[in-house]
Amino acid sequence: MIEIHEAKEADAAGLLAIYAPYVEHTAITFEYEVPTLEEFTDRIRQTKTKYPYLVAKQDGKVLGYAYAGQFHAREAYAWAVETSIYVDESYKHTGIGGKLHAALEKALKEQGFLNMNACIAYAPKEDEYLTNNSVEFHAHLGYRMVGQFYQCGYKFGRWYDMVWMEKLIGEHGANPKRPF
Repeated sequence: MIEIHEAKEADAAGLLAIYAPYVEHTAITFEYEVPTLEEFTDRIRQTKTKYPYLVAKQDGKVLGYAYAGQFHAREAYAWAVETSIYVDESYKHTGIGGKLHAALEKALKEQGFLNMNACIAYAPKEDEYLTNNSVEFHAHLGYRMVGQFYQCGYKFGRWYDMVWMEKLIGEHGANPKRPF
């Protein structure tokens, strides 16, 4: 049985173990160096001050994680977040990403967020470092493509595009309550 709950700082090593191969072997993240455990723990701590940070576990083993963060620093963007989901490579395509996303969306709705935005590395031509599975995953979850930046990320001696996808998850009425 898969359990999804709020990540704790004690989960950082397990989450970093999932993230490291994405940094080292893929263009899914444009980060070049794997963060230290201290840096990664601090990222979790900082995120949780305002946004959800979730972990999926089965029998105590970390299978994946999802979190939201600030979309943009200006006040008017307070109702929008940028989301991220990472799943242990050996558990991809098992439904864990969808479960994490559903739990993240629920938590964000409860906080009063209205827009979920995903910044996704995109391969004009798929290669061994990047496929476009993430775009397909987000489209399946109800996101729509809202923008593309061309050749803006350089990793492994290649240029990659970046796309933005968006999912509206709440009513955009007058005088909305601030999420935090």
